[in-house]
Amino acid sequence: MATSSSPASPEQMAGGLLPDQHSPERMGRPARRWVLPVPMPEQAIVLAQELIVPVAVAELLLARGISTTAEAAAFLHPTIEQLHDPLSMLGMATAVTRIAEAVARAEPILIYGDYDVDGTTAVVLLKTAIERLGGTVRFHVPHRLREGYGMQREVLERAAAEGVRLVVSVDTGIRAFAAADAAEALGLDLIVTDHHLPEAGSALPHALAVLNPNQPGCGYGCKGLCGAGVAFKLSQALLEHAAVGDPAALVRVRTKVLPSFLKMLAIATVADAVPLLGENRAIVALGLQGLREPASPGLRALMEVAQLDPARKKLSAMDVGFRLGPRINAAGRMDIAGDVVELFTTRLPARAQELAAKLDQLNTERRNTEAEALAQVMERLAEARFSEARCLVLDGDGWHRGVIGILASRVVDTTGKPALVIAHENGEAYGSGRSIDSFHLLEALESCAELFTRFGGHAHAVGFSLPSDRVPLLRERLERYAAERLTEADLMAPVHCDAELPLDHVTPALWKAVGRLEPFGMENREPAFVARDVGVAAPPRYMKEKHCKLFLVQGAAQFAALGWNWGERVRGLALEVGERVDLVYRLRENEHPEFGGLELEIVDLRRGVAEA
Repeated sequence: MATSSSPASPEQMAGGLLPDQHSPERMGRPARRWVLPVPMPEQAIVLAQELIVPVAVAELLLARGISTTAEAAAFLHPTIEQLHDPLSMLGMATAVTRIAEAVARAEPILIYGDYDVDGTTAVVLLKTAIERLGGTVRFHVPHRLREGYGMQREVLERAAAEGVRLVVSVDTGIRAFAAADAAEALGLDLIVTDHHLPEAGSALPHALAVLNPNQPGCGYGCKGLCGAGVAFKLSQALLEHAAVGDPAALVRVRTKVLPSFLKMLAIATVADAVPLLGENRAIVALGLQGLREPASPGLRALMEVAQLDPARKKLSAMDVGFRLGPRINAAGRMDIAGDVVELFTTRLPARAQELAAKLDQLNTERRNTEAEALAQVMERLAEARFSEARCLVLDGDGWHRGVIGILASRVVDTTGKPALVIAHENGEAYGSGRSIDSFHLLEALESCAELFTRFGGHAHAVGFSLPSDRVPLLRERLERYAAERLTEADLMAPVHCDAELPLDHVTPALWKAVGRLEPFGMENREPAFVARDVGVAAPPRYMKEKHCKLFLVQGAAQFAALGWNWGERVRGLALEVGERVDLVYRLRENEHPEFGGLELEIVDLRRGVAEA
């Protein structure tokens, strides 16, 4: 939640994953169940008194597992001291020693990345760190359509022929067994840095060092780092290692250099949707502060095309996730992701502006391409065979591989079911999947691993490829797997609510206090409150047909409640003045000079008094 901005409409959220004309409301999404934490009123009162915050904020902290003043202080006041020691990550010391040797010997180092926000920013961070130490770096970011995901032998062969002896992967490689074997055969030392889950059975690729907090035996304190986060920890270790013995240099690294890295890392951490708790929370909070003063020409140019002015408005995680992230991702989805690395490393303002404008245009093209494919996906989804399915596998010819992940997210949002969207090209099927809380998608794919050419990911998102003629069998196998594990209750998508909060308890002071829980994201979601038996004070107003505004009253409190893409559903409810509704809502602030103030955003709405 942005603490100082009006809510942006879906049309204003350039590139975001907000609903559009194919929203869940329009597609008749099944009823959703409201999930509230078990109330702890006595603990909440004590914690509120100790912290001098409203009880509602104490309830939010308790719901996040924060029950002591010390834990709350760390949560509410992120500092750079909350970053973990990088050397506590398994394999880190070996990796630092080898890279330091390469720098000392003037050996060229190849950084092998990925084409999304996480992968490209990881390249930027590690490249910058090694070059600060005097190293020689080249990088390779694969083309999504021509090369696909992961390290390819041909690239390694070319690097070896050009004199490279050390390759460092970022945001990729944890399942790159063939590439690791190829590197060894070519005489290349390989350091794998990744955050994706290793293959079942604890197998790891053969490499000089593997850095991944999720690998067996790694005791690193933050398992939820994104790929750029792992690359940052390697960068941190390298920079601190180089400063050992020079106290002044070490202080500079920790107070100046590392905070400057957090700007880029915050973007990757938000965009990759990893949990914003612990170290990740500190990274994003400090990175957002740093983004108020973007130093690099690339960051400034990207913010300008995204219409973000940090001098005018405090940036939020939502700004990063819906405005910066999609433009960076557009390069890898639609064209050449290497442009992102150049954007963030060039020192030429004119070149930065040119590249930022290109990313902005690619994002527009991505949105148009997505809209066309989404219409076809929704037509397919209306087929009878999908109504009873528990795991949706939709495939089609001509769908752009760069947007299938977004399409899968749309299908999940619409149906409340796990979904895989597949594009066919020349006999090969390329897919992306997204899931719901109760269904581990990577484990589902592992149950039929023999079907795939390659696959990987985690519980909620996967990518894969397989021969096109195996898709019907994949659909059959996954449906059988899901049918054995998903109940009707699992498919009734949850609305995660944080606390009961009647509208007459909402105050500006509460709004300000809730803002202290930012940045919001995975596992620290923006608070959603429940208000029951709320009165409709005026006829609904409709905006651009899709959206609506309700005027609600409870006790002495009156609020406007905005429903983005709620127009059709509210029309269907046929609400009349004086009727009662139950509401799940988020708080917003409208800064309009004439009718500004606190208002609500509708998350879910029911007629009458309903129980959670």
